[in-house]
Amino acid sequence: MTQLTDRYGTLVFSDAVRKQYLPSDIYKKLAKTIQEGKPLDLEVANAVAHGMKEWAIEHGATHYAHWFQPLTGITSEKHDAFLDPAGDGTAITKFSGKELIQGEPDASSFASGGLRATFEARGYSAWDPTSSAFIKDDVLCIPTAFCSYTGEALDKKTPLLRSMAAINEQAKRVLAFFGKSPRQVIPSVGTEQEYFLISEKDYEKRMDLILTGRTLFGAPPCKGQELEEHYFGAIRPTVSAFMKELDDAMWALGISAKTKHNEVAPAQHELAPVYTNCNRAVDENLLMMEHMKLLASRHGLVCLTHEKPFEGINGSGKHNNWSIATESENLLDPGKTPQDSLQFLVFLTAIIEAVDNYQDLLRMSVASCGNDHRLGANEAPPAIISIFLGDQLQEIVETLIHGEATTHANGKQITFGVDVLPSFERDATDRNRTSPFAFTGNKFEFRMPGSAVNVSDANMVLNTAVAKALKSFADYVDASDAPFEEAALAYIKQSLTEHERILFSGNGYDSSWEIEAEKRGLCNHKTTADALPCFVSPKNIQLFEEMDVLSEVEAHSRYEFKLEKYSKLMNIEASTMERMARRNYIPAISAYATKVAKGITTIVGAMPEAKLVNERAELKLLTEGLEGIYAATDALHEVHEKAAALESQAQADCYAKEVLPAMNTLREAVDALEGIVARDYWPVPTYNDLLFYC
Repeated sequence: MTQLTDRYGTLVFSDAVRKQYLPSDIYKKLAKTIQEGKPLDLEVANAVAHGMKEWAIEHGATHYAHWFQPLTGITSEKHDAFLDPAGDGTAITKFSGKELIQGEPDASSFASGGLRATFEARGYSAWDPTSSAFIKDDVLCIPTAFCSYTGEALDKKTPLLRSMAAINEQAKRVLAFFGKSPRQVIPSVGTEQEYFLISEKDYEKRMDLILTGRTLFGAPPCKGQELEEHYFGAIRPTVSAFMKELDDAMWALGISAKTKHNEVAPAQHELAPVYTNCNRAVDENLLMMEHMKLLASRHGLVCLTHEKPFEGINGSGKHNNWSIATESENLLDPGKTPQDSLQFLVFLTAIIEAVDNYQDLLRMSVASCGNDHRLGANEAPPAIISIFLGDQLQEIVETLIHGEATTHANGKQITFGVDVLPSFERDATDRNRTSPFAFTGNKFEFRMPGSAVNVSDANMVLNTAVAKALKSFADYVDASDAPFEEAALAYIKQSLTEHERILFSGNGYDSSWEIEAEKRGLCNHKTTADALPCFVSPKNIQLFEEMDVLSEVEAHSRYEFKLEKYSKLMNIEASTMERMARRNYIPAISAYATKVAKGITTIVGAMPEAKLVNERAELKLLTEGLEGIYAATDALHEVHEKAAALESQAQADCYAKEVLPAMNTLREAVDALEGIVARDYWPVPTYNDLLFYC
């Protein structure tokens, strides 16, 4: 046990390490910056840089890098050596406070959504002291924000930090009504990361997996997940060895990898960390995904984080468990006293209000080319945003709205007086796997994010929307002449009444829910192309600007970038599909049809009376199938060229509404012949091979 705990955090410049390597006065000033957002002067930065450098070199680091998150959603880094020539043939190690605080990566080649022209190259990275520096591959990585020469955010971290500042400010206003003045209110996040592991040898034979991350073709396997035997089943030795190495890597980086298991689909797995503050959780998840992909190859495996690498079985999500907390309490912990219960209801109401008002933004925040294939089945929620509270909370909400409950949970009926607000028990609710946003005891589980996504966007939107709802509550109470408890309950009733439509406890997969959701006026953006315009609607621009999270220019740039990325990914998929059809599948199927035809000719030549009914029927299936594949490939080529000639939203709409259906038609035509063509002729590993490797 001592060895296990000794490994934890060995590659992180954590609080414990800072105490060792920084003078006490410097440590205290840095702690004040981290905890309270106080500015850090250059003298303190120099001392921190020296201590950080000494620690890093002792642990084998030779370079440092500002580690940041461009709009692509992945991470970027440029390595600079600690060594500096002394001029006499020797060298010294050097790392200054200025180099710690600010870097200058070339911004011209990073995505900007139109914010920067190619010739406008200058950009800045700025140290984020709230997320600890770490060592990766002998490089000291310093988490940073990234902005343009003119100050606009070019990354995902900056808006996330702004949203955290907004929720901190507004939550403190609300808590002041309850006589509380915490140092900070921080959103907490735990990301459950799902992924697939397949054989590297099979992966190398699938162009679609290599170029797009998913199988563009593939008939259902003979055995899928119908036996429900993989979930929590015994972990295969090869996978177990990979998981152990991944655990060690995560623990060394101070990432609390907690739970690992087989997921529902064959070859699918999950790793879940202990939740931490929102900013750090995002950084840690990006590191986790990077290590998953790097370490898998050491075991002859490939890690797939695409949301839907295989059709017909579960896709992979990244369930975003979200809460808000002070240094001493989780604000979504149901209370044991009337006052605590009122506080809980205020924050619960704010979240319900936020999710309803900005359901379109939340849907947009998880929209991606890959996630479009995942949402709506196999334990992934539908594209319609709704909230599941569970019977007990649902009953309380209905009582507050209507004066009596319309559902019946095991709990006490309540009225509007504060003194009779009940105590709540944790986990007094079932789970709803079809709900996009479900209360699970003392947090909400946002199940919509896909496994490949950077969850900065989802958390930025959620934080901002909740901050706005808390602001509305605080403004209402400030303007009210009524006693606080009376004003609070009046606001709660009014808000819950207005936003009751977002609450839904039923089956999100049922076709009747789509009809009901439309009657309620809920959004149903089924594709990324449908969802992205929400980013720049006047209502949502106003939200971002009011809460100082994104300027109108920054919001538009992100919309343009996401639009462009979606169309580029669809272009890659369509191009790959057409290429594979023409160069892989058609020649292989044609060769097999020729073999069957020659077989018939040979047998008839030797035995003219042979009828060969089955052989002729098989040949007919093959030749007609080939004709269908040719026709579908030509149709895809035509609409693909049409999409390529368009721009912006029109291009994305064409890919979603015309190119994708053409791709599905081609897939169906090819997959229909997979079960007929002899194994030796089929040009790629099938689902049977990929999902059930030894």
